Amino acid sequence: MDIQEIKQLIKIVEKSDISELELEEDGRKIRILKHSNPEAPANGMVNPVYVQPQMPVTQVEAAAPAAAAPAATAAPAAAAEAVDTDKYIEVRSPMVGTFYRSPAPDADSYVEVGDTVAQGAVLCIVEAMKLMNEIESEHAGKIAKIMVENASPVEFNQVLFLLEK
Repeated sequence: MDIQEIKQLIKIVEKSDISELELEEDGRKIRILKHSNPEAPANGMVNPVYVQPQMPVTQVEAAAPAAAAPAATAAPAAAAEAVDTDKYIEVRSPMVGTFYRSPAPDADSYVEVGDTVAQGAVLCIVEAMKLMNEIESEHAGKIAKIMVENASPVEFNQVLFLLEK
């Protein structure tokens, strides 16, 4: 598909009542979206912008009452071990995505249990919307426990690592 054909498709979408057109030809995909108001897209989403997330690291706090937790999070919370709040710092996921311990499937993991990490050291990757986001430690410490299996989905604010102070 050449640029002229793409321009023709864009004109067709602009003049029609359809809001989206997606084509696949020779293994290449093209997707054209039309928004009625350029300042407010019809689907409510804005153009994605990549931002290097700041890794939220918080000290472990006392568990919230089980009645306040939604049913979906109650089971993982019940399965979690009791954590000594004076000894560990929780490293939490800044986003929903897929957790990876290494930069590539055949590469070594960023960290292992027992490794000492400096502030700013890369601990893992969380893939979100096909973007690989390196998660860095905000504190220096020793990796006490890795709380998530490699290539597993993670939720926002889910504990990924326990750092020993």
